Amino acid sequence: MSLINRERTLSNLRIAMNALWDNKVRSILTALGIIFGVAAVITMLAIGKGAQEEILSQIKLVGVNNIEIKPVVEQSEVEVGVEQGQENNKKFSKGLDLKDANSIQKVIPSVSNISPEIILDTYVINNGIQRTAKLIGVTPSFFEISNIGLRKGRMFTNYQLEHADAVCIIGSGIAKKFFTGGEALGKELKCGSQWLTVVGITEDIAVTQKAKENLGIRDYNMDIYTPINTMLVRYEDRGKLIADQGGNWDDEDENANTNFNYHQVDRMVVQVEESELLSSSAEIISRMLKRRHNDQVDFEIMIPEHLLQQQQKTKDIFNLVLSAIAGISLLVGGIGIMNIMLASVLERTREIGTRMAIGARKNDIISQFLFEALLISLSGGVIGIILGIAGSFSISQFSEIETIVSPFAILISFGVASATGLIFGISPARKAAMQNPVESLRYE
Repeated sequence: MSLINRERTLSNLRIAMNALWDNKVRSILTALGIIFGVAAVITMLAIGKGAQEEILSQIKLVGVNNIEIKPVVEQSEVEVGVEQGQENNKKFSKGLDLKDANSIQKVIPSVSNISPEIILDTYVINNGIQRTAKLIGVTPSFFEISNIGLRKGRMFTNYQLEHADAVCIIGSGIAKKFFTGGEALGKELKCGSQWLTVVGITEDIAVTQKAKENLGIRDYNMDIYTPINTMLVRYEDRGKLIADQGGNWDDEDENANTNFNYHQVDRMVVQVEESELLSSSAEIISRMLKRRHNDQVDFEIMIPEHLLQQQQKTKDIFNLVLSAIAGISLLVGGIGIMNIMLASVLERTREIGTRMAIGARKNDIISQFLFEALLISLSGGVIGIILGIAGSFSISQFSEIETIVSPFAILISFGVASATGLIFGISPARKAAMQNPVESLRYE
């Protein structure tokens, strides 16, 4: 660009800025559509980004490519059959147990890992502090599948696992609650009737209230983990209780057997190698367990990742609709700029004629009005970005909706605002440049 052209461009920019400053109220009202449109786009994208991150964090908590198996105890089945006068032909089922877990691991080639869990509601005592907690019997696979790392200490050794040693790994919340200001490793913690030695402390795990409600996820920070053999030997083995009865459910004690949890294992998490194999693996596991449980479906199988993906699709559609509405706001703002600028051309006919009479070219007039439209759009975009960020922060502060403002959202909003001013400013600028200077000077 030559020096003369640069000077003409800067002069046109100054004239446009002076025109906007002289008509501040009109300029602000013209920019309102852009301001609210940009703010709406940023806020909607922030809500969508927050929802996506929430889903990803929940997937991380439940693990990747996981299938969850839980026992079902039908307590009222016998009573319903008696009330309806039907003969109860319920067959004996041993329930979910460690043998099921071992069989799934060995037989199904798509299974890469499996974590059986035994959950016991108990109480914890240390230094005069007592509170309820969950004692979880696990294998080392649990920590790998659940993406739970250790902040201090070490994992259970093979000796501790095989010999049912009285050891435990505690959550970070338990460590803070019972060992405030002290070292927990190597100390003993009374869990129910047993004293367990702390050998490890987990990392702090953020679990949102929504994750707890949607996925039934516990607060891992307040759990105590012990080897699964320790749980079976030192606490309870419901599978052994059923085996001691010989697996016989006669008519007299059938009600008793269906009124307590006869499953040895309270939960299994099966990890498969590929996401594409989740559904087929779940179907094979279902058939296998049904056969092992004497054709009794006393278990339920869920694929948390599929549920979360479906939830994400629903949220994506919702966010798409909201973003479309916000985009319409930008479109309306652009139309508003064009209308106001067209009206401004009619109001400033004598000004246009005077500029052209003293040597301004058509390109100068086009540049002036394009600059005005762009300045309105860009200033409205900046204000809209500030309002959008503030609105997103307010939503996350005063509601349970998580929002994340990304640089991409700011960039695209600012880009759209600039394009809106450029596109919708062309028509008024061309109309102004086509004015006849002689007729413009005569205009009253």
